[in-house]
Amino acid sequence: MPGAEAPRDVGERIRRLKKELNAVILAHNYQLPEVQEVADYVGDSLELTLRAAETDAKYLVFAGVDFMAEQAAVLNPDKVVLHPDPGARCPMAAMLPRSLLLEYKRRYPGVPVVLYVNTLAEAKAEADYICTSANAVEVVRRVPSDRVVFGPDANLARYVELKTGKEVIAVPPTGHCYVHLSISPEDVEKLREAYPDAEVLAHPECVPEVWAGADLVGSTSSMVRRAGASSAKRFIVATEVGLLHRLRVENPAKEFVPAYQNAVCVFMKRITLEKVYESLRDLKHPVRVPPEIASRVAEALRRTFELLGASR
Repeated sequence: MPGAEAPRDVGERIRRLKKELNAVILAHNYQLPEVQEVADYVGDSLELTLRAAETDAKYLVFAGVDFMAEQAAVLNPDKVVLHPDPGARCPMAAMLPRSLLLEYKRRYPGVPVVLYVNTLAEAKAEADYICTSANAVEVVRRVPSDRVVFGPDANLARYVELKTGKEVIAVPPTGHCYVHLSISPEDVEKLREAYPDAEVLAHPECVPEVWAGADLVGSTSSMVRRAGASSAKRFIVATEVGLLHRLRVENPAKEFVPAYQNAVCVFMKRITLEKVYESLRDLKHPVRVPPEIASRVAEALRRTFELLGASR
């Protein structure tokens, strides 16, 4: 692009601005490599939000999709959360509007509602508990009910039902992440044949046929931990390809093969180094969650931490 700055120059400008403004950058594991490299923290959505709460920064730049920036704003009301591109929206989160969730609550009165963190704040405000892919099984296991309403990812709902033995009512029944849905069991099987020594790491948002044959089914943070702790030298990674950058940086002696090379979230990739710089330079796109919604989301999170025996 004519007149565009070199990535290194933009990165240096970002680092200077962070110091001047007392800002930190939070980058999701699926972000572009150059965005991950200027971040103070790289991780999954809730992991980043909790890390942000531990800093004394005035500004938080959240390089992720919309629900992640909202979550950071809810849990960090004393900080200004900036979202570099408001157009970076999660299609799966949009599959569960508040109106649909209210319909299911009327259909299943008294049944606890557990919502995946990949949900917009307006729907989270109607939840009893909020989980991540890392703790979904444990949260549902501890909920004092034999059945729960769970959304918006139907594959994660099936995984939780399998692991807990409880009835998990998916809302919507076809909720999904289009990126994980693109990873086929045939892709994984071919790679297993090509690399028989490899471990398969699969996200529970994948179809059951993918995670049924995996060595680990879990969140991106659990994949990072497994890759570091395992004696295996090669891994087939069934999730969005952005995670492979972090895995390779942290484990340079190991090989990471994407289960599907085109498993790319175009919405995550909307956030570029230039947009991160502009958000800091101009304090662009502050995230605002209405107080009445934010307080109800915070209460659902408080109940979840209490259920898990943890404190924020």
